[in-house]
Amino acid sequence: MSEEVLRGVRRLGLFHGRQVYELGEPVPLIGHIAFGVLDRGTNVTQVRPSTLCYHSCIFCSVDAGPASRTRQSEFLVNVRWLARWVIEVAKLKGGDVEVLLDGVGEPITHPELPKLVELVKGSGLVGRVALETHGGGLTEELALRLWRAGLDRVNLSVDAVSRELAARLAGAGWYDPQRVLRVAEWILENTGMDVVLTPVVVPGWNEEEVRALIEWARRHGAGSRSGWPTGVLVQKYEVHKYGRRVPGVRSWSWRAFYSWLRKLERETGYRLIVEPEEIGMERRPKLDTPYRVGERVRAIVVGSGWHRGEVLVVDQRLTRVMAAVGSPEQTPGRRVTATVLENEDNIYVVRIEG
Repeated sequence: MSEEVLRGVRRLGLFHGRQVYELGEPVPLIGHIAFGVLDRGTNVTQVRPSTLCYHSCIFCSVDAGPASRTRQSEFLVNVRWLARWVIEVAKLKGGDVEVLLDGVGEPITHPELPKLVELVKGSGLVGRVALETHGGGLTEELALRLWRAGLDRVNLSVDAVSRELAARLAGAGWYDPQRVLRVAEWILENTGMDVVLTPVVVPGWNEEEVRALIEWARRHGAGSRSGWPTGVLVQKYEVHKYGRRVPGVRSWSWRAFYSWLRKLERETGYRLIVEPEEIGMERRPKLDTPYRVGERVRAIVVGSGWHRGEVLVVDQRLTRVMAAVGSPEQTPGRRVTATVLENEDNIYVVRIEG
């Protein structure tokens, strides 16, 4: 069993000093927040094929990119194996799901992303496929390949139209929002895909830039192909345990955030606050959670973990992959006993005993 599991982990090389691994059969692809399939009880299934990122956004909630200080490993997932897991989840949810390609990095860093889109869309169980991207590596050629594979929508996280400000926010001096928006215009003019802008508002940094993005969305009909009442979904800057903090900036409360959005709606005449059902979201049954908090699990160490001080383990039934803390120097292939610390949304953190 241990040898079989280890065949599903392959070293690919280094990314800014961090080892990159490819995960494939038989490593389960539910259970870890950084990769695989995430189910939060709706018809929208998050699919994470890559943890790599071109950018080092100063507000990044998951500390992605070249500037990361908390990560020790990066992961790419074999797309054929990932598609099989997506399809099984879609079956359990009754079909007609939306797949959202997102991640703790930049999904388009995966070289076989169009193939993944083709495989899940061709299953007949996935009604729509959307891609969340910051756009730094998005090109017309890649957009065309994704459209031909079946991609329906690009959620574009452009945070400013000013090149200087956008580059500072992205933590990448080469980042050019005007180039990214030109590709978005090309997508709307030359493919059947939709584009929706999803900027992160960082208080004191880019509130006025959001106005310019609204005008871009209004001018180009963003969101209209999806039948949405808006083409701009503004995200709130949040501070997380492993994320980056913008010096001198406190995140808004949700009340303050929505108050700002309502004011901006009045001033621009553009809809920004929408209900989940207006953008196609609905509640669906959640996947079973096989392990309870406090339960002891027999598991196999498969390799280095995502964050420093962690290892990856899989349960012996090969149903879940988990982030394990407590004993980071475990040898791959070793059998261990671990106690479940967290299991919300089938995302597991366990502590190795002994």
